[in-house]
Amino acid sequence: MAKIRVTQTGSPVSLPKDQGRTLKALGLHRVRDTVDHNDVPSIRGMVRKVRHLVTVEELGEQ
Repeated sequence: MAKIRVTQTGSPVSLPKDQGRTLKALGLHRVRDTVDHNDVPSIRGMVRKVRHLVTVEELGEQ
């Protein structure tokens, strides 16, 4: 299964609370935190919701 690496680049302070909760659901807690996830539609949907706060790298098959 393909993997993606998600890195938090922005802070959710002063943004709607649901965006902060989405970052926590992704496993991100502070700026420059990085996590790897399987590339599945549910994760892609969460990333799309906070796309202005994260960067995404595709790692390919692993």
